[in-house]
Amino acid sequence: MQLRDSNLEKLTGETFDVMIIGGGINGAAAAAALAGKGVRVALIDRGDFASGTSMHSSNLIWGGIKYMENHDFALVRKLCKSRNHLIKSFPSTVQEIRFLTTITKGFRYRPRYLWFGTWLYWLIGNGFTRIPRFLTPESIKHRESIIDTREAVGGFEYSDAYLHDNDARFVFNFVRTALNHGTVAANYVESLGAQRENDAWIVQAHNVVSGDTFDIRAKILINAAGPWVDEHNALSKQQTPHKHAYSKGIHLIVPRLTNHRRVLAFFDDEGRLFFVIPMGPRTCIGTTDTRMESPAVHVTDDDVQFVLDNINKRLTLEKPLSRDDIIATRCGVRSLAVKSGSRKNRDFLQLSRKHAIDTHEGDAHISIFGGKLTDCLNVGEEVVEEVKRLGVTISHPNYRWYGEPPAPVKREFMHQAQLMELDAMTPADSSEPLSIRLWRRYGAGALAMLEKIREDPRQGELLIEGTEYLRCELDQARHREMIVRLEDFLRRRSKISLVVRDEEIRHSPGLKEACEILFGDQAKARFDEYFDRHGDHGAEAPSHATEKDGAPHFETLKW
Repeated sequence: MQLRDSNLEKLTGETFDVMIIGGGINGAAAAAALAGKGVRVALIDRGDFASGTSMHSSNLIWGGIKYMENHDFALVRKLCKSRNHLIKSFPSTVQEIRFLTTITKGFRYRPRYLWFGTWLYWLIGNGFTRIPRFLTPESIKHRESIIDTREAVGGFEYSDAYLHDNDARFVFNFVRTALNHGTVAANYVESLGAQRENDAWIVQAHNVVSGDTFDIRAKILINAAGPWVDEHNALSKQQTPHKHAYSKGIHLIVPRLTNHRRVLAFFDDEGRLFFVIPMGPRTCIGTTDTRMESPAVHVTDDDVQFVLDNINKRLTLEKPLSRDDIIATRCGVRSLAVKSGSRKNRDFLQLSRKHAIDTHEGDAHISIFGGKLTDCLNVGEEVVEEVKRLGVTISHPNYRWYGEPPAPVKREFMHQAQLMELDAMTPADSSEPLSIRLWRRYGAGALAMLEKIREDPRQGELLIEGTEYLRCELDQARHREMIVRLEDFLRRRSKISLVVRDEEIRHSPGLKEACEILFGDQAKARFDEYFDRHGDHGAEAPSHATEKDGAPHFETLKW
């Protein structure tokens, strides 16, 4: 925690150009963009970075094909361009993947009509991906034998993209980029509110770990608190044109259902898109769409049963999926940007995930509403323009603040990896060669790992059984990734707790060594803290409080 401790000291030592509240995708992208272009930035999050909505996504980078049904072609165009740009900028992380969609009897649209829609989607996206294909029930069954095609009338295949690693890792890499460019960031630091005095914002900050409170000063305050934007605006006495509506979505992680690297898409019992998504050695299925009144959400028994019922109706598995197959759950809330005072009879489920940025010029205050992973580069660039409009000098306006390191850096890494025969050290059950994996996760930072492995071959050994993490990666995490709790590593910097059951993690011979690397003298305390909270259940225990959450299915809700 040395990096965090040193940053905590720096937070009180100056008046920053910009203070950002919230380290999800919006805050992380804004920090990386501003810092890369020469702005002095501070960033805090009351939990870990990406510990809210940003770690509960479907891991998809997509152009919003579902918004075409509402004829929101401008949004689809924008999201497709963003998707394409992310694929080009992060080729090791954001990768094109095929979606195989099955249409059954009685659906509201015929398969060929939807197939035509995928061609329009492809054209709107500049023909960047592989072309769509129409599929007969027979060709669907040939491609994916686990799909139940008895009621199918056809389908289609088209392309979008997905994150090879998990969403929280993708978000943290923006935080790491911001740190590299001078951002002073700290997790587990809560804002208790802010007030403006003498042309500066004073944020009262609370160190969640130590209990200390202190002030942070900045010329501009950016509220990027995700689902809690409205809550923090109330603390800071900000009135905004937008507010948030909330929608809960859950996913279940189960053993791998198919060896093919594609997303299986269906329309569930309520006519909404429902996915089977590859996740390394596992499969992620979902999602639900339940209107909520607040950002506080949890998995319920009804949520779990809804997902299991829908997947078992659409696949012909040797044995239907049951609760015993669930390795982990994901449960998050979508933040939907809406105009304050919007008409109350608007269809809740027609709302999109587009973002909105509200700026109060007189107070030098910016609020970011909505948003999604696909749109993160747009958020970063738009925030830079707003900060510039508020009077902060952008000293490097043309700097490219995102993307993988330049090709010569990658060539040098791969050359060194080849000379030391790194890929020969790849564990037998690994999903990919070590050189590819280390480059994708750490970019130029992976060069230092090669040096560690050359000095001590044990640094290239797998540490936690059933995972794909080496000793040198744990050392890197300790020094550069601000790990405060074991969950920060197991769930967000990695996806270990999503793909390995907690009882297997607990008894892994390498876990205690991993804790010693990450936490030193606090290793046992952090180990006990994690398993006291999680028990021996990989999945969060579903709650029976379904009345509070409302129906887990996709009914047409009004507001």
